[in-house]
Amino acid sequence: MTKWTVAALLATLAVTGTAHAQTKLQIGCTATTDCASAMVAVDEGIFKKHGLDAEMIPIGINSNIPAAILSGSIQIGGPTSTVFLQAADGGLDLVAVAGATVMSPTSNANITAFVRNGITIKEPKDFIGKKVGAPGLGAFLHVLFVKWLVDKGVDPRKVNFVEVTFPTMPDIIKSGGVDAVLTAEPTVSRMLATGSGSIGARYASELERTEPIIFYAASREWAEKNPDTVRKFRAAIAEGAAIVNSDKDKTSAAIAKFTKQTIELVKASPPNKSEPVLKPEQLAWWIDVMSSQKMLETRLDLNKLILK
Repeated sequence: MTKWTVAALLATLAVTGTAHAQTKLQIGCTATTDCASAMVAVDEGIFKKHGLDAEMIPIGINSNIPAAILSGSIQIGGPTSTVFLQAADGGLDLVAVAGATVMSPTSNANITAFVRNGITIKEPKDFIGKKVGAPGLGAFLHVLFVKWLVDKGVDPRKVNFVEVTFPTMPDIIKSGGVDAVLTAEPTVSRMLATGSGSIGARYASELERTEPIIFYAASREWAEKNPDTVRKFRAAIAEGAAIVNSDKDKTSAAIAKFTKQTIELVKASPPNKSEPVLKPEQLAWWIDVMSSQKMLETRLDLNKLILK
């Protein structure tokens, strides 16, 4: 073998190695079904097919995701619409790169105000004076509930809101620590099974909204420096979303693996609808609602919130 043949072979190997190199990507999400499209894309090898060595990183509290993105511990995260908009309003230069989940009749029906035994809720005004636990003040479920109260003519300032995490809801409802909690499946079914209370309102169903619940975001600096990675991520998420919306078995397996829940529990509740395409107008309603609740101090530019 001549030196020219060896050189040519080495050059070919170098090009082949580069072509098959996988770009590392860390995606941070809470233990929720709303990042199912990314979970499926990891589990089914879709990210790898697109040249991405993607890893799902569990984040305990959704409001910690913007900080994790900016610190570089993750490149892409799945904040809720409210967390993302509050972060952007606070001056954090984040940008949405793809859609994750949107509200739908199915997901809205899973959201409830669950009331402990001994408390009677017949209409919205019955929540006045009650102690209501929310999984984060200003979080997705809390903002929706306040919107519902306002639409029903109830002053939300007359409701005593406190923070209660999802894992502690069954115990605090049973002990009478709060009168009601804003929650969703599978927590609702767990509490119904123990006979600790009843459903006081399916407020999300009454609102009938279809806006985003969670979407994938990154720092603007990272996204603009890595357009090829963003393109590959979007393509993989689109494939993952199609599976989430059509194949419950594959989706449940991926969710159970990431959230560390039993497959039986995951299958008991359908995943929220995945919608990989995110449009500026989909955030307009959230901005209006949050502004009316004095949660935003600046006028956010819709066209700058989503990476083109």
